[in-house]
Amino acid sequence: MGWKETAEPVLTRMPAVQRPQKHVPFKRKLAWTAGILLLYFFLTNIALLGLETGEATDLFGEFRAVLAGEHGSLLQVGIGPIVTGSIVMQLLGGANLLGLDTSDPRDQILYQGLQKLLVIIMTALTALPMVFAGGFLPPQASLTLGGFQFDQTQIQLLMFTQIFIGGVLILYMDEVVSKWGIGSGIGLFIIAGVSEMLVRGFIAPSEGGVFYDWYRVITGQVEIGSLVAGDGLNTILLQEGHIIALITTMLIFGIVVYAESVRVEIPLSHARVKGARGRFPVKLIYASVLPVILVRALQANIQFMGSILNSQTGTETTIALFGRELTWLGVYDAQGQPVSGFFYYFAPIYSPADWMWWTGDVTQQAWMVMVRVSVDLTFMVIGGAIFAIFWVETTNMGPDATARQIQNSGMQIPGFRQNVGVVEQVMQRYIPQVTVIGGALVGLLAVWANMLGTVGGVEGTGLLLAVSITYKLYEEIAEEQMMEMHPMMRQMFGRE
Repeated sequence: MGWKETAEPVLTRMPAVQRPQKHVPFKRKLAWTAGILLLYFFLTNIALLGLETGEATDLFGEFRAVLAGEHGSLLQVGIGPIVTGSIVMQLLGGANLLGLDTSDPRDQILYQGLQKLLVIIMTALTALPMVFAGGFLPPQASLTLGGFQFDQTQIQLLMFTQIFIGGVLILYMDEVVSKWGIGSGIGLFIIAGVSEMLVRGFIAPSEGGVFYDWYRVITGQVEIGSLVAGDGLNTILLQEGHIIALITTMLIFGIVVYAESVRVEIPLSHARVKGARGRFPVKLIYASVLPVILVRALQANIQFMGSILNSQTGTETTIALFGRELTWLGVYDAQGQPVSGFFYYFAPIYSPADWMWWTGDVTQQAWMVMVRVSVDLTFMVIGGAIFAIFWVETTNMGPDATARQIQNSGMQIPGFRQNVGVVEQVMQRYIPQVTVIGGALVGLLAVWANMLGTVGGVEGTGLLLAVSITYKLYEEIAEEQMMEMHPMMRQMFGRE
């Protein structure tokens, strides 16, 4: 008996959100999406019961724009376990180690159940070290609830339970949006987190907001002449006014929207309905920017492992394993940040302050900084291309799956025989090449945005994701409205 027969009773009984049995009206989809968004903001504002406030360290602080959630809240782990589970499933599926055919309804149920089980396990594995290792989420000295006194171990168990419940909730919130709403929950949560950071970065009434800094320049509190003199050029570009951050943010918006509109359109015609024509668009960013989440999540897990190892040896020290200090793995400062070694070179560039050694903010030598920049660039460009390929193959966007979808819809490419193999050969000319180019381009843009900085301190990857997901959400809303106005189109595209 194979693993599928053994695991089927468990995987098929995993709790799931039921799919709608008939067409869901557009207004109801919009209501479900808005309701889940409000619930997300509500849960991010519920602090963990038993957490010692003001002393927690956010292990995923630099990745919050990508992993969503909120530090110290019920959604502490964000979408991290979902993304990590997707990475594992894509790797296993891409290597065909699972032996599952996602076109088979039975295997599709097993795949979804296995992925959901893996996400739940990853939620527990992510929450455990956060609560029980190294004081990342320090518990209160004592806690009394309902007349019952909790000791520290019990408080930690209570915190772990809350984080685990929050991780499971966000999993099913994503499923609700995917089946009953518009777009995906993961994309919705990323947009919500990035938008909040952008708005805060623009209108913050204290130091750090773009409008506040420009107000200081206009009112004469900061003199342009004194800033430009000497080392002041770095100050006016990177701090007062955030000129580079503002320009970078606007450029990212423009580049992503333009890249989304660049496409190769393959003409289609209906084999039986005369005059019925259409086009199949192969966009430059064909795999979307979601595979970049997988790359950043992989980097986040590497840094998470380094932080856990460092927490066992103390601050201002090297990582130790089995009683031996391993300097090559990493040396950490008092703030728990890697300053040399493997974990330093594999740490992403988060902001201009991480690589502009001439400003005095970087203590490492220039060659060390350039090695780190090169590693991050290589990791994102090559990783973006590889994960884009995996994403296309596992989401039925590859040439073979696309050819079958076109064939099943009754469409064909004018001038070619109505044959799946012929359509696949045409798709093979464009999809693989565009997938690699688009994945590498998104990785390059993400590193570039991080190096120059963005408004509100949004990570470049997060900004790319937010813009691209918003653009796709706009397209989906327009498509839903068109389907709502023309019911016959729902039947033609199998939406009824």
